[in-house]
Amino acid sequence: MNIQRPLFTIAEKLALVNAIDSVIVADKLIHQAELAVMNQLMARIDFDSNFIAQARIISDEQRLLIVKDMSENKKRRLAAILDEVAKADGYVHKKEAELISNICAAMGICTEAA
Repeated sequence: MNIQRPLFTIAEKLALVNAIDSVIVADKLIHQAELAVMNQLMARIDFDSNFIAQARIISDEQRLLIVKDMSENKKRRLAAILDEVAKADGYVHKKEAELISNICAAMGICTEAA
């Protein structure tokens, strides 16, 4: 078990997966590379396709409330993951960049994402 990696609570993981899914669909195109990154994240963060369905149920407002209360380390990890997802297809769409920027602003952090 890798202790250095931040361990997310269930609520944080729901918000994280919701944010990842939102970035993937932000440009209205779902690329194979984005799905490949999602599959890798499923193993790294420990969630499955059923969890994705549950994460889609939470609202944007709920997501932002949850991520806002995360530790600084977890916020930075989330920003890095969203950046990874956005760049997966080789191009960061304006909608993806705006979404990541909004999430980072809600968390009170700045990032080089997008």
